[in-house]
Amino acid sequence: MRIGQRNILRRLFPGAVWDINDPEGLYLTFDDGPTPGVTEWILNTLDRYDAKATFFVLGKNVEMYPDLYAMILERGHKVGNHTYSHQKGWRMSLGRYVEDVDLASDFVHSELFRPPYAQITKAQIEALSHRFHMVMWSVLSRDYNRKLSPKACLRGTLKGLRGGDIVSLHDSAKSFRNTSYVLPALLRRAREMGLECKILEL
Repeated sequence: MRIGQRNILRRLFPGAVWDINDPEGLYLTFDDGPTPGVTEWILNTLDRYDAKATFFVLGKNVEMYPDLYAMILERGHKVGNHTYSHQKGWRMSLGRYVEDVDLASDFVHSELFRPPYAQITKAQIEALSHRFHMVMWSVLSRDYNRKLSPKACLRGTLKGLRGGDIVSLHDSAKSFRNTSYVLPALLRRAREMGLECKILEL
């Protein structure tokens, strides 16, 4: 998502959480998991730096890989709802979108929600707002972009990094080339800056 698009969403949906008022914290988030082979690597890397994160998981993946989901929780991380089947809200009716989110809630018990692709309508937000905090981000790593080199991905992620940022990363095979390069360097930078990587508690 481009900065201009994100700023439009900030204005349209001021109730969404884009960053945290915490100059000593950094909030890493991982979308789309759990994913065999990737989730374990992410968890082990976080452990090496004594870092915590929030995983916005897909209901269908939790259903397929319950042991990986349990591992995320057992390692002390937080989870959030990312719909059941990675839906684009702009293309769906209110009823169908909420139904997909509800299906995910059968597997993911959380008060946090992040819409895939940042595509969600005002009506969909209003329908979900009474039971979810909608979480967006202040740093979009773009690790999902296969045209973006790992080094370019890292530069974009670290540029302007500051305390209180919510960093968007991905727990997916598609993103792993970039994520596996960015995450260790990001954790080292956080340590150099004296930032503690924390779970989201809203």
